[in-house]
Amino acid sequence: MLYSKIEGTGKPLLILHGFLGMSDNWKTLGTEFANQGFQVHLLDLRNHGRSLHSDSFNYQVMMQDVLDYTAEQNIAQMDLIGHSMGGKLAMFIATTHPEKINKLVVADIAPKYYQPHHQDILKGLNAVDFSIKPSRQEVENTLSEYISDPGTRQFLMKSLYWVTPGQLGFRFNLSVFNQNIDVIGEALSKNAIFNKPTLFLKGENSKYINPEDAVLIQQHFPNTTIKTIANAGHWLHAENPVDFYNETISFLSTN
Repeated sequence: MLYSKIEGTGKPLLILHGFLGMSDNWKTLGTEFANQGFQVHLLDLRNHGRSLHSDSFNYQVMMQDVLDYTAEQNIAQMDLIGHSMGGKLAMFIATTHPEKINKLVVADIAPKYYQPHHQDILKGLNAVDFSIKPSRQEVENTLSEYISDPGTRQFLMKSLYWVTPGQLGFRFNLSVFNQNIDVIGEALSKNAIFNKPTLFLKGENSKYINPEDAVLIQQHFPNTTIKTIANAGHWLHAENPVDFYNETISFLSTN
């Protein structure tokens, strides 16, 4: 069973985080959605956060995890939000089990194949030597040698926790990511279609969704709208949460 944080009552809304993220990344927005009459489920996907660690890591097993979770929670239908890797996972779920999804929101990821591009991040994470019991500042100093963007470093530092007093560690399963990084960029199959209302949100400063991707998005999601979140990059929900929330709640609240 996946670890989750559930807030509010009403229409089920599942939120799937991105690669190396966790449910905590969506805590503030989750509360706002809950205040609008949704029962919000913030999930930690496998090998992330507080959920199970496993040598198996691909979209198929992650999809089954989410389906098992909805069965355990007696969720027959739901709205679904996914960011980056979570957005790709949300696409797999929606196109494979459209009967379970009412509306779909995909944040800054397209249905296409992506080349592995997290090499510098993984190098930085792997350079951290927890055997010498580094402090939080020492961990960040190591990451800064490989990752220049302070926002990315802070995002990764959120998964740092005290395993035991004096001993830090990452909540995510780094060793499995090292072995399976290629699976993150997997494309949807050509015949994967979801005909229900869909909203794609892209960050204005992000290169994950390009203008030419609109044709492919429409092929897989014929009933879709694509909107741009201004003054935001790939972490658009964190960089411009007001516009992200407004676009999303407007879409989810429309009959």
